[in-house]
Amino acid sequence: MSLPLRSPGGRLSPRAADALVAGVVLLVVAVWTLVSAAHTSEPAVRTALGWMLVVAGCGALYFRRRQPVAVAVVTLLTCVVYYPLSAQDGPLMIAFALALYTTAAEGRFAAAVALAAVTLLAVGVGEIRQQPGHRQIDDTSLAMLAGWLISLVAVGRAQRTRSAYLHEVEQRALAAEREQEARARQSATEERLRIAREVHDVLGHSISLINVQSGAALHRLGKGPAPEAGLATATEALEAVKATSKDALRELRATLGMLRRADEPTPTAPPSSGLALLGDLAGRARSAGLDVRTESTGTPVSLPPAVDLAAYRIVQESLTNITRHARAKTVRVSLDWGTDTVRLRIEDDGEGAPEGRPLGSGIRGMAERARALGGGLTADNGEGGGFLVDARLPFSVPAVSEGDPR
Repeated sequence: MSLPLRSPGGRLSPRAADALVAGVVLLVVAVWTLVSAAHTSEPAVRTALGWMLVVAGCGALYFRRRQPVAVAVVTLLTCVVYYPLSAQDGPLMIAFALALYTTAAEGRFAAAVALAAVTLLAVGVGEIRQQPGHRQIDDTSLAMLAGWLISLVAVGRAQRTRSAYLHEVEQRALAAEREQEARARQSATEERLRIAREVHDVLGHSISLINVQSGAALHRLGKGPAPEAGLATATEALEAVKATSKDALRELRATLGMLRRADEPTPTAPPSSGLALLGDLAGRARSAGLDVRTESTGTPVSLPPAVDLAAYRIVQESLTNITRHARAKTVRVSLDWGTDTVRLRIEDDGEGAPEGRPLGSGIRGMAERARALGGGLTADNGEGGGFLVDARLPFSVPAVSEGDPR
């Protein structure tokens, strides 16, 4: 099986890098040993054994990151056998030094400290047992060896800490990126729902009225009235359709203009639809045959644009549902102005909703508008028959919601 040389990022794969490190260390040790061999001589058997130990110690570095402790032990044992055996005295200690560093860098700090201590203790005991004048390492060199071993472990430990820190930073960056993407998807979903709700409220109400008005006119014309009465009926229906469609176009243009102002966190002008236009809304419903009665109690206050628009949309959607489904004749729209909330009640004398029937998307949209502003809405059959929509909207809304035209 061939060794993968490149990782997806274009750099050397970990195995290829380990093989390269092992090869470079082997090359350095081999060249140094060959240079030393030019000035020393020893039996061929010992030379062959020495080269076998060099290859084994350097070759073990290929596995240094997968089995760091085992590789460190193997390189230490090869050094323990190699130096008393070979007269060439090559720098095989480099392999052990790299293995010891890797052990600490891979998080095996206790094992690295233990191996360094064993190495220093073994060298110290070995030198103490030598005859006077035959020591290979003096006290200064022994102290330098101790510092060298401590430095290798300390640098490996520092590299481990740095790698852990960089990994944590990378994970936090990935988590932040995922959270940002999730927020972007959530914002896009909320924006689509908001647009769908606005278009539904604007077009659904007006098209329902146009449908009812034109249907009523066709019904009257189908009875074959006198030409003058038929012309008056057609004229009345067309004027109602014209007025309703004009209002629908006005609201649709205002809604699209509001949606285009993506950079404005809060509307800078009053909404095109609000409770100030409640009379016009009731008048259009009356043209469809409903007897709409409006009443207000308490002291009206100026509402934030988002709340004013939500109140208007709730009344509008309620009248749309009554026109389409309720078969009602009378609708009462009442506004109760409290100290910090306004209460909207839209009640009809129609048939009410069938038991067990789930609420439609229009009622869910009204409830979402109220909740988004910190209020609430309930919709159910009234006690005396018909259907009742009861909503409470606060005078003030959180800053995150005030710029949301829902």
